[in-house]
Amino acid sequence: MHRPVSVQGVWQPAHTVYLDNRPMSGKTGFWVLTPLALHGSNQMILVQRGWVPRDFTDRTRLPQVLTPTGLVSVEGRIAPPPSKLYAFKGVDLGPIRQNLDLDAFRAETGLPLLNGALLQTGAPGDGLLRDWAAANLGVDKHYGYAFQWFGLCGLVLVLYVWFQLILPLRGKLRAKLPT
Repeated sequence: MHRPVSVQGVWQPAHTVYLDNRPMSGKTGFWVLTPLALHGSNQMILVQRGWVPRDFTDRTRLPQVLTPTGLVSVEGRIAPPPSKLYAFKGVDLGPIRQNLDLDAFRAETGLPLLNGALLQTGAPGDGLLRDWAAANLGVDKHYGYAFQWFGLCGLVLVLYVWFQLILPLRGKLRAKLPT
């Protein structure tokens, strides 16, 4: 997951899906998803190609997205299928959808889609914005654990010095003091 890859294949534009209400850079629009038939294989992968703004005057008007024909090379990173937002009845079919269930899409289209998706990166030569959020790998959690363990080590050191050096020295000083 989240590893960079480069694949070659042929776009399947007839099965392009536009996921509605997906923000990017503070604006609302569509995430464009198109299956890619992998070269030298009978498998396909769903590619999250990028983001386009939606037409607010006619919500059903699809933006023009350039989709090259023939063999293309796509760079990206392996990602889970697109996240799901709130769901409305009746918006799970057609080119504009609220969510995309990979198993249902596979059954609907009959395409041999791989589990997971490809988040396309690289130059936006097709007019799509690709300002994807960085993958949250949970590294900050490890910094918290490190701070916790170093704090416990410091506490053990302070307690050792107190009980092994200061208290015995204090006891010896009290014994030598005249009463």
